[in-house]
Amino acid sequence: MNKSKIFGSTLIIAGTTIGAGMLALPLASAGLGFTTSLTIMLALWALMAYTALLMVEIHQHADKEATLHTLAKQFLGTKGKWVASFAMMFLFYALCAAYIAGGGAQFAERITGFTGVTVSSTAATVLFTVIVATVVTIGTGTVDKVNRVLFLTKIVVMALVLTFLAPNVTESYLLSMPVEQGLVVAAIPVIFTSFGFHGSIPAIVNYLDGHTPSLRKAIVIGSAIPLIVYIFWQVVTLGVVNQSTLLDNQGLSALINTLATTVHQSNLGQTIGVFADLALLTSFLGVSLGLFEFLGDSLSKGGKPYSRVATGLITFVPPMGFALFYPQGFIMALGYAAIALVILAIFLPIMMVRKVRVQAQEHHYQVIGGNSGLIVGTIVGVVIVSAQVLITVGVLPSLG
Repeated sequence: MNKSKIFGSTLIIAGTTIGAGMLALPLASAGLGFTTSLTIMLALWALMAYTALLMVEIHQHADKEATLHTLAKQFLGTKGKWVASFAMMFLFYALCAAYIAGGGAQFAERITGFTGVTVSSTAATVLFTVIVATVVTIGTGTVDKVNRVLFLTKIVVMALVLTFLAPNVTESYLLSMPVEQGLVVAAIPVIFTSFGFHGSIPAIVNYLDGHTPSLRKAIVIGSAIPLIVYIFWQVVTLGVVNQSTLLDNQGLSALINTLATTVHQSNLGQTIGVFADLALLTSFLGVSLGLFEFLGDSLSKGGKPYSRVATGLITFVPPMGFALFYPQGFIMALGYAAIALVILAIFLPIMMVRKVRVQAQEHHYQVIGGNSGLIVGTIVGVVIVSAQVLITVGVLPSLG
């Protein structure tokens, strides 16, 4: 197998994972302390890598060009296909809502900072959405060109942010313990969402011609890179600001201002702000393009293409409406996205692999863990969904 293709696939997985969810980690972990959040991150990374490998096992028994919907229909029937389609759409909409909510607030501050003109959060949110919607509606080629520049810039700025913050880490801050036990469970859905990359697996399988050893390498390494980046990010955020200050300054803008004020670096606030902007934009472009193409394909009838403008309106208006009604809904929307991600990344792979292991005549590759691994994965999935439901009804504390 071409090493360049494996390397490229590894970066696609890492790039898909590292996005705006990274910005939510310090907010979700504020009441946990570094050690507890690290334990949760390691466990959820292992789970997501495991279920991604389950997808590789499933793909051995399907066409290498099969999408998630095709796989769901092949192994779980028409109902499985509808569940996969609904979960995919719910996930895309929830993520878009989160990125518009976070991006709108950031955009308002950026306009004020560069022009001195104060813009309402509503106007900034609408303008931010219109700009991204225009790029996506024009076409994938435009998104690709814009995204390349943004992604490369994001990596450089992220390195600068980590360099700025690292010397200011205080060991005692990293030793903080959870403020209350409910926060530990409440943080799980948001942290879980930060490790989602399963939507890209069918494309990677096709790109690597279904070559199992290459796929395993790309998935394990590609998912481990974000884990390492997240650990460094948690060290330099939770280690720079004390726990009580983080809890008192929830919200993306507040987090950025708190970090800049604590470190006393005049340029740090702007640098972190630029990184946050880039993380939101790259994530938003990728997710909204996926939703746009999914809806465009679903709405096309008789082979006749659906209007791109109409598809754009259906893609962007609902999540923008959420962001306008809940301008502080960044963390909330990521929590809801976790429910759909559990279905797509845990429940569906486990259900399909059960079918595969019963029906298949021969097994070329089978993920370790057997039935015990499938049971544990299912239990964790139920815990994540239950946590988000309990947050929604007010039993568990809400974050952000």
